[in-house]
Amino acid sequence: MSPRHLLPYGCLSADSFEFPPAEWAAPDGILAVGGDLRPGRLLAAYSQGIFPWYNQGSPILWHCPHPRFVLEPHALHIPKSLQKQLHRHPFHFRVDSCFEQVIYACATTPRAGQKGTWLTREMQNAYIQLHHLGFAHSMEAFLEEKLVGGLYGLSLGNVFFGESMFSQHPNASKLAFVLFVQALHSLGFALIDCQQKTPHLQRFGATCWPRPYFLSRLKALLKTPTRQGNWARLLPLPPAPSKK
Repeated sequence: MSPRHLLPYGCLSADSFEFPPAEWAAPDGILAVGGDLRPGRLLAAYSQGIFPWYNQGSPILWHCPHPRFVLEPHALHIPKSLQKQLHRHPFHFRVDSCFEQVIYACATTPRAGQKGTWLTREMQNAYIQLHHLGFAHSMEAFLEEKLVGGLYGLSLGNVFFGESMFSQHPNASKLAFVLFVQALHSLGFALIDCQQKTPHLQRFGATCWPRPYFLSRLKALLKTPTRQGNWARLLPLPPAPSKK
């Protein structure tokens, strides 16, 4: 009998970055509990399709949902209401210029129908470490030099794992998302992991994949070398709007 049938979830060792097989995840997607958020453990997790998601005061929970919600960059759908805004907007977009501010804004910006945040200070610090190591990246929207929207996640191989986004001005995060996906597509990225299904991302063309198919595609796409480092000069972004 496998350990998965002896415990409600796999309990992680403090001395090893090894995870139970992703196929052992419970129906709610939870695979394992415990461990820590050291960079090595996080990178090992994402490379196997596993990510941390838990609330303040609870132990660290590791997930591998079935089905998996993903977006293929070539399949990006831009809603008609947003298409005109792509060429007529007031924003200036940057990449990796203020990662810490983006993740803090994702954690603190109020959201309709949501109290608190899963982005605890421990989680924020963990992804900030990954940013300093060149694995985590942010896309930012500025309005008159004020950060008003953006998103962040991490990159391995030809996959970008989206984590969270925020908006403090109409369409700021939506436009940042569209331009970011288009830039990733131009660089040959084949997959954006959206993790859990949301109506918001479904409107942009994201769809559900069975977990086995997601894991097989992930394994293949991770054979491409990771574009590690600051992406400020890597991603092709539109110029700042004219002040005229």
